[in-house]
Formats: sequence, structure tokens, C-alpha cells
Amino acid sequence: MEKTDPAAYASKLTTDPWSIEIGGMVDRPGNYDVADIAPDNALEERIYRLRCVEAWSMVIPWLGVPLSGVLKKIGVQPSAKYVAFETLTRPAEMPGLSSPFMSWPYREGLRLDEAMHPLTLLATGLYDQPMPKQNGAPIRLVVPWKYGFKSIKSIIRITLTDKQPVSTWNVLQASEYGFYANVNPQVDHPRWSQASERRIGAGLFAGRQETQMFNGYGDEVAGLYAGMDLKTYY
Repeated sequence: MEKTDPAAYASKLTTDPWSIEIGGMVDRPGNYDVADIAPDNALEERIYRLRCVEAWSMVIPWLGVPLSGVLKKIGVQPSAKYVAFETLTRPAEMPGLSSPFMSWPYREGLRLDEAMHPLTLLATGLYDQPMPKQNGAPIRLVVPWKYGFKSIKSIIRITLTDKQPVSTWNVLQASEYGFYANVNPQVDHPRWSQASERRIGAGLFAGRQETQMFNGYGDEVAGLYAGMDLKTYY
């Protein structure tokens, strides 16, 4: 499996029609079209930093809607504590599913307060264009203060629950990929430092730059983790 494979094979993926099943502890469960969740006239442009757990970063202009608005319309029940996400599994169009390394479908999750934070986005586009298939078309999650693997792509299911959801990379290797996955330069990956990053597009001679706590969004999100040991809950 190569990093170029998504762009090479993504054209096979059918993204229209597409619906998302929203269920669990909600008042109005059902299957919702992408146009119902993120209509064109509601899209916002959000320019966010993206920090990969592999210590590279980018700045990306996304198009999308706040996840909080979607959840408010669906009606979150008081007992809900987490939001679980699940991606597509379609072997005929996704040859990478045959890899024995990872079990599918890909799953992710957020605490409810993280999901309701105004920075958390359901994105349907980037660079003022519809979302490319290799980047998670037609709709994906963007959580800019967390490592990129938390921003699950091609979502087909959102479930409100009172139990901490499965996070695929956390299940595969919990010592390397925590459930929270907040960008933290003080907590290294077991195989490399997280203290600095390589900014893609910065130029050949730009060098590395220091990684910021919460990817630079600490003023907005640090309060979500007040009192938590972020070296334990990484």
C-alpha cells in the first residue's frame, strides 16, 4: 500500500447518491442525504491547520458546516456522551480493503463536548471545490486540534452513544495512537518526536517548525481538557 494509492484508485468510488445514517441517542434518527446535512447555501469556509501524526502539516481551506448544528437539528438526548463515526465499506470500489493490516470499516469517535465545539466541521469541499474522492468525498470530519487520523473520511454512519466509541488506530496500536489524539509536542510517538513538523508547501529550504499545543488552537479548546493528564489521555 502506497501513499499515492488513494488518488490512483479513488475514481472508482461512487459518491452520488450518498446518505448518512444518524442514530443512537437522538430524537430524530434516520438516513439523511448529504444535501440535507450540508446544503450549499449553508457552507462555510474554514482555513485550518492540519497536523498529521507522522509529523507533517498543511494549511487547508475547507468548506463545510459545523457538526454542532447538525446534531442540534437531530436532537441529542441527555444520556449521550460520545459521537461515533463509521466510514464506507465497499470492496468492489475500494481495493485497499483486502489488506490484512487493518480491519474495516474505519471507525472514529469524539466526546460529545468535542463534537459540539464550534471548530469541529463536517466538510464537503476544500480549496473552494467539492471534496475530491481521495480526500474523503462526499463528506468527512475535520477536527483541527487533533492529529489528522481523527478526521474520518467518507462518513456513512453517525451514532450518539453513552460509551466511548471504537477508534480504529487506537485498537490497532493503543501505545502509539490514543483515543483523544490531541496534538501535543510534549508527548512523542514511540518512533519519532512530535516536537516539530514539516510544513508541506513551505518550500525546500523552509526547514522544520515547532509544533504548537493543540495545533495552535489551545485558546479555543484547552478548557475541554482541564484537569486531565494529557500524557495519559493522549
